[in-house]
Amino acid sequence: MTSVVSFGTAFRFWLKLGFISFGGPAGQIAVMHQELVERRRWISEGRFLHALNYCMLLPGPEAQQLATYIGWLMHRTWGGFIAGGLFVLPAFIILTLLSWAYVAHAANPAVAAVFAGIKPVVVAIVAFAAWRIGKKVLRNWLLGAIAVAAFLSLSVFEIPFPLVILLAGLLGWGGGRFLPRYFAAVTGHSAKGGNRQPALIDDDTPAPEHARYRPSRLLAVIGLAAGTWIGMLTLLAAIEGWTGTSVAMGWFFTKAALLTFGGAYAVLPYVYQGAVERFGWLTPGQMIDGLALGETTPGPLIMVVTFVGFVGAWAHASGLSPLAAGVLGALSATYFTFLPSFLFIFAGAPLVEATRGNLKFTAPLTAITAAVVGVIANLALFFASHVFWPQGFEGQFDWLSLVLFAAAFIVLVRFNVGVVSIVVAGALIGLIVHLMW
Repeated sequence: MTSVVSFGTAFRFWLKLGFISFGGPAGQIAVMHQELVERRRWISEGRFLHALNYCMLLPGPEAQQLATYIGWLMHRTWGGFIAGGLFVLPAFIILTLLSWAYVAHAANPAVAAVFAGIKPVVVAIVAFAAWRIGKKVLRNWLLGAIAVAAFLSLSVFEIPFPLVILLAGLLGWGGGRFLPRYFAAVTGHSAKGGNRQPALIDDDTPAPEHARYRPSRLLAVIGLAAGTWIGMLTLLAAIEGWTGTSVAMGWFFTKAALLTFGGAYAVLPYVYQGAVERFGWLTPGQMIDGLALGETTPGPLIMVVTFVGFVGAWAHASGLSPLAAGVLGALSATYFTFLPSFLFIFAGAPLVEATRGNLKFTAPLTAITAAVVGVIANLALFFASHVFWPQGFEGQFDWLSLVLFAAAFIVLVRFNVGVVSIVVAGALIGLIVHLMW
């Protein structure tokens, strides 16, 4: 298969996506689905969900990994690098500049007001993603029950996310054997609106040559990833020494990327424990401020590591100016967080492509996708509890945030307005309220 979409056209899309990917992983996946599956028809519903299911199993940012997967499928390895790299590059630049402004200048009340207006909009974006993906994925009562069980497992019983995903996969494995009709994978033809024009990469489109599994290629990918990891760590050591902050961050964020599953909110407690309690790079208040910046800038929420790297290295500069150390720390934290994501896609995606249409493999992934709907709904609830009760449940309820959330959700559902427009509107409303009061 040769992609009909030119590399230049794809490059411009991935660059645009990097600037508009607000709303956390759920919102970003929703934006990619709307653009790639529904509007541009570059990839079918079934192929999109098959790739998403795999990315949900991996440690690291699933939305960035999904972009890398689709870019790789369309335009080989360079397509994956471009898609995955541009997904985070705008956020890296923006967060580095915001981190510098944060440490160099006093907090501005107007900025806090802008954040206050954006946060309920983010809640609406995540809730909308759960609703939209749920409509497509929860095709029968059993998949709906899995979604509800996943939601209750996280919100009520506080079961760890990896265990929820494991249990969903086991249910899918058993269901594929004994109730196969409930776990048949979604395809673009069977999805709502199945009479639409075929996608460029459709359900029955053969895998391209580069997407076919070869052991020699797998070993080459692993060797290249190991070489680039060692090379960057050695370069940082040559600049700061092996005891430098950026080198310590390289080791730490490599472990964070490899050992933590469940998306940004599963990684953040580990990052908080290491950056605040173990290494003392940041204070608890700075970590919270960094999370607020990560929520209100494009890119994966785990891009908060850029803030952690900059602020931590700025405060612990050794032999460098604070600005140079901060930039180096931001680069180290970001690089070592995302390097494993490229490895997982380039090494594992050919195997995933080979499992399409095999119910033994797709049934567990279908169950996992249903569970993810409940996970996204739980994330929306988590956001809402912190936005509507900013001082905790004992404090005052924020009625303005509820109104902004409801308005944003209705606009998303009824009028299909773009995510960026909604975020900008929330920021402006927050600023106007601040100026009036």
